[in-house]
Amino acid sequence: MGRQRGAGPVADGRLPARERHGHGQPAQWRRHVGAADLAAVPEVRRALRELLRHWGAPGGADVAELLTSELLTNALIHTEHGAVVTAAMNPAGLRVEVRDFTTALPSPYAPSVDDGTHGRGLVLVQALADAWGVHAHGVGKVVWFELAGGPA
Repeated sequence: MGRQRGAGPVADGRLPARERHGHGQPAQWRRHVGAADLAAVPEVRRALRELLRHWGAPGGADVAELLTSELLTNALIHTEHGAVVTAAMNPAGLRVEVRDFTTALPSPYAPSVDDGTHGRGLVLVQALADAWGVHAHGVGKVVWFELAGGPA
């Protein structure tokens, strides 16, 4: 499902200075989030916004933030072991992966009115991402999406 794109230096929550200022190299950012740490979701959004500061068409960073928040929140709510978020950006686009440590595979479904705000995360990913998928990864899985685009 999709292709793995090249990745540059990895930082845990921060980008190396040369990636912040961009020198044509692919940038990758990674953040480990503890089990049930929903307070980390806004922090991940801020770090992703910094990575995407000069990327894509207007609104592209907003879509990336929304989809990342949905996938991370799903991982934290539906698993017990935390998650790892990785964002890799290159001139062709962005790939975000959320890895958790549960083998149960998610699937989008049409939520009912009674579901309130629950059950819409994967539906949003399916509707807004240029590509997305799920694959088994060791003792868990990775849910990913891609957005096409490059520097603004």
